[in-house]
Amino acid sequence: MFTGIVAAVGNITSVTPLEGGSFAGVRLEVDAGPLGLADVALGDSIAINGACMTVVAKTDRAFTVDVSRESLSKTVGLEAPGEVNLEKALTLAERLGGHLVSGHVDGLGTVHSFEPVGESRELVIDAPRELAKFLAYKGSVVVNGVSLTVNRVEDLEGEGGKVCRFSINLIPHTIEVTTLKHLAAGSRVNLEIDLIARYVERMLSAKG
Repeated sequence: MFTGIVAAVGNITSVTPLEGGSFAGVRLEVDAGPLGLADVALGDSIAINGACMTVVAKTDRAFTVDVSRESLSKTVGLEAPGEVNLEKALTLAERLGGHLVSGHVDGLGTVHSFEPVGESRELVIDAPRELAKFLAYKGSVVVNGVSLTVNRVEDLEGEGGKVCRFSINLIPHTIEVTTLKHLAAGSRVNLEIDLIARYVERMLSAKG
């Protein structure tokens, strides 16, 4: 489990295909930047751009993860070198500064716009229609591993069919300490819906 509070911006330094042909995944070497790895052991989980990955090797400053082809097909930002948001798994001794996050990407969104509003910026994202019922005004959502609050939500007809468009206000601090600063209209992002909403939907839809 995670909180969606990014602990550091790291950098994928290399992407190496794993053996197994076109159906195989890749091995990522990640420079952890300011993220301390002293308390990280082999087998521990680290969220990379919101996707939970297992550490298979590490040094003092870097760690290695294997990403399956299935994970690559369901996420963005893990297929090439570049900056990534990092968070170590939550412990019971830590503050829950964001919200409960599983690190399992539920779908890919597309940035509609990212414009200044006063000292902040408004991030507007088009989410897949199937995620619409999980997005609510003042509810929580995870974008590329960052826990954020939905300020507005509406269901629209888009070029590819129905979409759910929601907006988020990003304060300067969030922009400064995460990779969200690099987003622009057309950027693809990893989305994770609220964990509680997921269970409520299941309870309401289960027969009997």
